[in-house]
Amino acid sequence: MRGEAERGALAHYGAVAAVTLLSLLVLRRWIAGGVCRSRTRLDGKTVVITGANTGIGKETVREMARRGARVVMACRDLTRAEKAAEEIRRSTGNGNVVVRHLDLASLFSVREFAKEYLATEHRLDILINNAGVMMCPKWRTEDGYETQLAVNHLGHFLLTNLLLGKLKSSAPSRVINVSSIAHKGGKIHFDDLCFDKTPYNSLVSYRQSKLANVLFSKELARRTKGTGVSSYSLHPGIIRTELSRHVETWFPLLKALLFIPSMLLMKTPWEGAQTSIYCAVTEGLEEKSGCYFSDCAVKKPAAEGRDDLAALRLWEVSARMVGFTEED
Repeated sequence: MRGEAERGALAHYGAVAAVTLLSLLVLRRWIAGGVCRSRTRLDGKTVVITGANTGIGKETVREMARRGARVVMACRDLTRAEKAAEEIRRSTGNGNVVVRHLDLASLFSVREFAKEYLATEHRLDILINNAGVMMCPKWRTEDGYETQLAVNHLGHFLLTNLLLGKLKSSAPSRVINVSSIAHKGGKIHFDDLCFDKTPYNSLVSYRQSKLANVLFSKELARRTKGTGVSSYSLHPGIIRTELSRHVETWFPLLKALLFIPSMLLMKTPWEGAQTSIYCAVTEGLEEKSGCYFSDCAVKKPAAEGRDDLAALRLWEVSARMVGFTEED
């Protein structure tokens, strides 16, 4: 009797373990999200990707290179970028992967990058505004702007506008803005964009900058309608990247405590790059210009991200802040 009871208990525990494992695999598959299935080649095309030396940016570079594109990695840290570029050249067999300096926290650097690009490159088919910072302390850029707003939005706003002529002459072309689900609940604080009058909250600032990505993409689509330039914003997912380094610095035990859950519940950089890749290469996506994507599919952004008047106002305010005019 005792042997039968033990065998029964083992069978029960085995069944529970099997069901648990299957459930975890299903959960992991769901978290992984969509995968870009397009086989579009990019031979003869040129792609610029910001923040391209690590995380989803690096995986996006790898995929663009694998498809035959000339890829310009726009990065702040040239040493790390060149190391990543060399690894990608070897793994893809595409030697046409180059590194250019770009510090999105410096409007001077953005203008210098654009000037060099326009002088040396013949075309621009895909611009992927991927770089970003998340929940950093209240830092100021050399231009006097709050860092998250400056890096996540203002730098990319100026970069895109300075390269817009090249995008138009290379049409059909695309601009992809990597935003976040964090735009939900966000607000553009037009009366205090850099939190000079109100207490600084890193999450509130981050949400503002990610909402700005969605609104910028929406207004860009409106302004470029009929030119052959398409614009998309996206949520890449919750990903295991260096983006959370500031949060982990504040809570040193957080990284250790979340290591195992993050392995299960967060996307890998490759998985996180899929929606950026989807927006860059999927055929027939032009009619979706201005839309917001997640898991390789169109999704409805938060109400704050559908505000046409806020998008127009943000464009006008951003242009003044970065000193951009149509003559540029």
